[in-house]
Amino acid sequence: MADKAQITSVEAIEAFRAKLVVFLGQARPALEEVGNEMARTRQWLQHEQRAFWERELRLRARKLEEAQQELFNAKLSKFQESTALHLMTVQRAQRAIQEAEAKLNVLKRWERELENRSSPLLKQTEQLHGFLAMDMVRAIAYLEQALTALDAYRNIAAPRGPGAAAAAPDKTEVPT
Repeated sequence: MADKAQITSVEAIEAFRAKLVVFLGQARPALEEVGNEMARTRQWLQHEQRAFWERELRLRARKLEEAQQELFNAKLSKFQESTALHLMTVQRAQRAIQEAEAKLNVLKRWERELENRSSPLLKQTEQLHGFLAMDMVRAIAYLEQALTALDAYRNIAAPRGPGAAAAAPDKTEVPT
């Protein structure tokens, strides 16, 4: 009997196959969500935030021009009190423009870093997704074939004769 395998639990293979199917059902959507989240983040950085801060920069530049024009008019009219107020307004508008420019620079740096840091991870995620979609599906099919073969083998009646040993009801011997 050294050259025969003893299969004691086909149910364990069935349970493993069932859990593998459940795992694939949960893992693939999770990996797809990772890819979708990265795409949404990239879209947010490259389009939404960039458009927002470029629009803000234009609005703030327009406000600076208006404040400078009002300061120029105040200087021409020689109102000293209003000139100081207009000067503070110009300075505030200049700081607002500097803030918007700084935000755009940070945004550009984030875009580069997002690409540099996420590209290798996304590649690994795509490889894992491919593995789950192809190899694990084949593994499930292989387990199904093995279960079918084992079930067919289990249903074969053991030979009864003077030299044949009766197989135990919970063990099936498979030649290897």
